[in-house]
Amino acid sequence: MATFISVPLKKSSEVELVKPLSKFVTATYPTGEDQAEYIRSVEELNKLRKSALGRPLDKHESSLEILLRYYDQLCAVEPKFPFSENQLCLTFTWKDAFDKGSLFGGSVKLALASLGYEKTCVLFNGAALASQIASEQNLDSDEGLKAAAKYYQLASGAFGHIKDTVLSALNREPTMDISPETVGTLSLIMLAQAQEVFFLKATSDKMKDAIIAKLANQAADFYSDAFKQCQYKENLPKCIYFQEVLPVLAAKHCIMQANAELHQSILAKQKKHFGEEIARLQHATELVKTVASRYDEYVSVKDLSDKISRALTAAKKDNDFIYHDRVPEVKDLEHIGKAALVKATAITPPLSAKFTDLFEKMVPMAVQQSMSVYSQRKAETVNRLVGTMREATNLCNGVLASLNLPAALEDLSGDSIPQSIIEKAHAIVQQGGLQSIEQLIRDLPELLTRNREILDESLKMLDDEESTDSELRSKFSQRWNRTPSEDLYKPLRAEGGNFRSVLDKAVQADQVVRERYNTHCEMIALLCKPEAELTAAIPSANPTKTLQGSEVVSVLRSQLSQLEEVKREREALETEIKCVTFDMSSSFLTALAQDGAINEEALSMSQLDQSYGSYSQRVQASLRSQEELLGNVQASHQEFSSLKQSNSEANEREEVLKKLASAHDSYVEITSNLKEGTKFYNDLTEILLKFQNKCSDIVFARKTERDELLKDLQQSIAREPSAPSFSVPAYQTNPTPTATGPTPAPRTVFPQQPQVKAQPPERPPPPAFTPQAASTPGNPPSNQPQPGNPPPMAPPSQAQGPPYPTYQGYPGYAYQMPMGYNPYAAYGQYNMPPTMQPNMQPYVPYQQAPAPGQGVYPGVPPTQQHPYTYQQQPQQPPPQPYYPQQ
Repeated sequence: MATFISVPLKKSSEVELVKPLSKFVTATYPTGEDQAEYIRSVEELNKLRKSALGRPLDKHESSLEILLRYYDQLCAVEPKFPFSENQLCLTFTWKDAFDKGSLFGGSVKLALASLGYEKTCVLFNGAALASQIASEQNLDSDEGLKAAAKYYQLASGAFGHIKDTVLSALNREPTMDISPETVGTLSLIMLAQAQEVFFLKATSDKMKDAIIAKLANQAADFYSDAFKQCQYKENLPKCIYFQEVLPVLAAKHCIMQANAELHQSILAKQKKHFGEEIARLQHATELVKTVASRYDEYVSVKDLSDKISRALTAAKKDNDFIYHDRVPEVKDLEHIGKAALVKATAITPPLSAKFTDLFEKMVPMAVQQSMSVYSQRKAETVNRLVGTMREATNLCNGVLASLNLPAALEDLSGDSIPQSIIEKAHAIVQQGGLQSIEQLIRDLPELLTRNREILDESLKMLDDEESTDSELRSKFSQRWNRTPSEDLYKPLRAEGGNFRSVLDKAVQADQVVRERYNTHCEMIALLCKPEAELTAAIPSANPTKTLQGSEVVSVLRSQLSQLEEVKREREALETEIKCVTFDMSSSFLTALAQDGAINEEALSMSQLDQSYGSYSQRVQASLRSQEELLGNVQASHQEFSSLKQSNSEANEREEVLKKLASAHDSYVEITSNLKEGTKFYNDLTEILLKFQNKCSDIVFARKTERDELLKDLQQSIAREPSAPSFSVPAYQTNPTPTATGPTPAPRTVFPQQPQVKAQPPERPPPPAFTPQAASTPGNPPSNQPQPGNPPPMAPPSQAQGPPYPTYQGYPGYAYQMPMGYNPYAAYGQYNMPPTMQPNMQPYVPYQQAPAPGQGVYPGVPPTQQHPYTYQQQPQQPPPQPYYPQQ
């Protein structure tokens, strides 16, 4: 009776994990110990997959441990890598566990770029291996019974988990073995077998019959549910596996029901309900008879049948001679209770007791994405504060330059170069002068062109692959059942569009910087000249030495000194703002663990306000201080200007000094802008290279998937019939024997003339013939069998036509005549003994002329001799043909 059902394992193709995962680690994490450790972990993950899927697994707990450890690692690594078709694309190929393939092609398989698909198939193999291990247990021992129950419940839970998650994990139609209907049925089967194991355990422990009856009845109920699931699902009966399982389930249902009735009958006997005892035993007998008659080749019930038979005989004897209790109908019996002691094991990773996460230090992708967005928010906050301060500084410099300060205070002599102008000229020369700034301007177009080429090449790869996919989709129509490239590449195209927009804006910014440089180029070149040439280029004016000791000059110098102090404070504040750091990963991990999701915006804004709130206040205070000081400087400069002697020479000199001061400020700003632009293009090059690698990887994965799909389609097309079905003519419905010798020529059919004869003539001797005479040139062979003839009986190595008529009244003799010729039809038919059939020779038609050494048969005039005629009786007229002779 101990026939248990196990599930075969799925088979997987080899997958390259090291290269794509290592590339992601290298691109995402900086060079260091963490990167090296993650790459080693990737290699260990690849080894673990090969151990779990790359070799045949023994039906042992250690093999199951490897499978479950790999499943746990997949669950742990899923949130830490961006596994998807348009990011980290890994294509996993699995074959259907129940499809054995055909002569012209392999079994059904499915290839998907989905880690959820890999997890589902690995868990299926874990459940299948658990069922195989359970079926191998020794059920005569307590340890074997406990292990079997444990593994059946694990298998049931795993199949049930796949049923609930497979459609969301795949986002497409799965293969039949992992479809919700199939795994739901397998889950019921495993649960029923686990309940049966508990029944066996209770029986071996000799528990109370009431408990055993309830356990058996519950097992019968589980088997009934599984049987109905197999019987009424449309796609399951098409599978050979379930066609073999179906009778076992039906047999097990009957057996468990019979056991329940048997133990309930014992309980009835104890209660002195002897009629109920007999009724239940009779029902049990009918159940085991059903199993023995229908499912004996699957399950043996001889021991159970004998046990029930003995109990029924004894019960009937006692009731007939002693108790005389009425035997009720089966439908009137009280229903047996049920006791479900089994429950499908919940699938909550980790399932392996020895599991350790290979990527324990790596944060999940949700945290990485949140960290990325937080970094962008932080950069925006820092840039906003720093940009505000730089704009204020530029405004201050512009106002002072328009007032020719501090040069106006230093140029009281009217003929010497102000010290501030000399310092600014030296600063420009030290920074490289015109040559450095022109070199930076020349480098920008090259960097821009390089970035454009990388972006264009990346998008071209997507365009080419998408074009190929569209052509194949239009060619194969619905058979091309994979995600359209147009839909798959939408995120990448949106990202590429953003890059192109960024480049266009950068080109506009470059143009603004170049125009500003052209505006101040002349004065910047003047500042780069030696001091003597610079002095000669600046016009001289009347001296204003009388203002050197005035109060207004002292006030202006004091105010300018305060402005310089504000600028220095801003530089220090800018450094402090850039140095602020805070590790948000711990906050994001805590939120993910508590809520299962991360509210990145709320957490980030709260932390940024806390970190940069005080700095923002200090920036605003600096702006207010500068605004107040600039107002005072403008008022003091107006008073200073009214005291100065005004003439054309002085105005011209002051205008030149203003331009020189403005040129210095512009040089500093343009140089900063060009350096930022160069850095921007270089950083963008790295980002675009990553984008290019991403496009290259997904295109390569799509090409691999395309090749696999094309291969499957070719095999599918090869298995299809080359032409539509058509009706076969009626005359071809009977198979024609294969001729290995010469093909006989058409024969003329002679009419049958019934005549009553007292005794048939003796059988004529067989004619001699040569094989060359078997075919007559010019006459095509006839493949149409004659109606009314029995099946051919010649040896298969010779060509043969339909069998020949036999003689009536001679049950022991028969001889084959030429096909279609029946000169002895009037004498009826007889059967030839089997002992003479091997000695018979197949018919070969005669030549028109007699063979050498053989004369024609007597009894026929020479003028009417027919090549196929035999010796006739003297008193019988020659037969007339049905059709004209050739």
